[in-house]
Amino acid sequence: MPSSRAFDVVIIGSGAAGLTAALNLAARFKVAVLAKGALNGGSTAWAQGGIAAVLEPGDTFESHIEDTIVAGAGLNNRATVEFVVENAPAAIERLAALGVPFNPGGSERWHLTREGGHSHRRIVHVDDATGWAVQEALERAAHAHPNVTLIPDMVAIDLVTSRHGERYSGDGHVWGVYALNRQRGKVETFTARATILATGGAGRVYLFSTAPRGATGDGIAMAWRAGCRVSNMEFMQFHPTCLYNLEVKNFLITEAVRGEGGRLLLPETGHRFMPDFDERAELAPRDVVARAIDHEIKRLGLDYVHLDISHMPPDFVRGHFPNIYEKLIGLGIDMTKAPIPVVPAQHYTCGGVVIDLAGRTDLPGLYAAGEVSQSGLHGANRLASNSLLECFVFGEAAAQDIIARWDELLPPPPIRPWDESRVTDSDEEVVIKQNWTEIRRFMWNYVGIVRTTKRLERAQHRIKMLTDEIEDYYGHFRVTPDLVELRNLLQTAGLIVRSALHRKESRGLHYTLDYPDRLPQAVDTMLVP
Repeated sequence: MPSSRAFDVVIIGSGAAGLTAALNLAARFKVAVLAKGALNGGSTAWAQGGIAAVLEPGDTFESHIEDTIVAGAGLNNRATVEFVVENAPAAIERLAALGVPFNPGGSERWHLTREGGHSHRRIVHVDDATGWAVQEALERAAHAHPNVTLIPDMVAIDLVTSRHGERYSGDGHVWGVYALNRQRGKVETFTARATILATGGAGRVYLFSTAPRGATGDGIAMAWRAGCRVSNMEFMQFHPTCLYNLEVKNFLITEAVRGEGGRLLLPETGHRFMPDFDERAELAPRDVVARAIDHEIKRLGLDYVHLDISHMPPDFVRGHFPNIYEKLIGLGIDMTKAPIPVVPAQHYTCGGVVIDLAGRTDLPGLYAAGEVSQSGLHGANRLASNSLLECFVFGEAAAQDIIARWDELLPPPPIRPWDESRVTDSDEEVVIKQNWTEIRRFMWNYVGIVRTTKRLERAQHRIKMLTDEIEDYYGHFRVTPDLVELRNLLQTAGLIVRSALHRKESRGLHYTLDYPDRLPQAVDTMLVP
């Protein structure tokens, strides 16, 4: 296999955003879609909830827009929110046309559920495994298209920028990506006129996360190194209800369990505590619920709290949550009869690479879509079920912009191959494992749901020490998947901590005991390389 391969467009990431972009481009262009592991190994396949769209009589775009901005604590870009919400129904129609089997409704076409922060029922879903159904449909369509080449087991290392060309052009243009072929252990170059980052978020920066193993902030770190601005990285969403089980580390109990009547209780007393914190009780936005659980766990020294839906009819529970029911039965928990032990876990990266409404980043030739990006949709806290929606709308927007600007996107110049003539194989893999564990632990303890300036400074101090160590290691040894991820994990952690120290208020997901009040004006945190 050649070490350099040329395509019209290279897409890094094979989830909802990447495959949507690929399918929109494939009629005209040769497209490569790179996956870090398996094609379905990203966050899309894990999404239990659904996709938010105005489909119910009586619901309005304005209402969905307002719900999104209220959840986002006013930090959202209103133009972005309007753009995404207004394009949502059409995105659902296209998915249905691809064969996504959304649950049918009674009198309505589809069954709509409701989740925290939404004022109406507007979530289309496929039982409690919407993401899996979406991933399967998109993959099926991509496999069937002759212009789409799906390439698993490719670990993106760095974007190919102008400085990698034979002559430095000085404009920071992106011409593709260097990626490590896991099977061959060799670095390959993928060149293209346009490159789309669809690499997902950075959940694995934290000890407890619902994100898949590969969510190590790769796209954010690569874009930052290449020269893109990164914004709002302090806003890490913690899902309030991750199963507490020492064997199963990251099984999510969907928001819809609370939407359909589930209650949060203290294990010893059975006290329902959410009404003590918010009049919306269990239907309050995620940040409110996660902080309340965190508060009770720390106050009482608990390992977990209970989520209980056993007061609802057993057939109702099994019918609405078949996958969760089966999984829990396998672990000895019958959710129709007993409560589920839950704990908050990192769930979604609201910040990321700055993009405009066409998915364009600061660098010519580079686009981004989905969780890797900061489009202005989520603000300081993502509203439930707006995330898959963002992937479809911006995956398509990036593709349409590439089609419209094709003549401006110049063919790549000759690109230098990856040089590993001055490095050797590592004999110290233990260094990677130790640093990986250390980062995730101090990020959980110091940069978690509730923060203080002192804790953030402690985290920053550790990041500085580890950066020197890891850069030295990176300079001396051949790249491995673990080393690439560790480097990205650390850089992303640094961006999160810098952003959190910069924000002198509590807003949305960023809650600090030193600045508990919200400032009158909502301003994005903008980091410039």
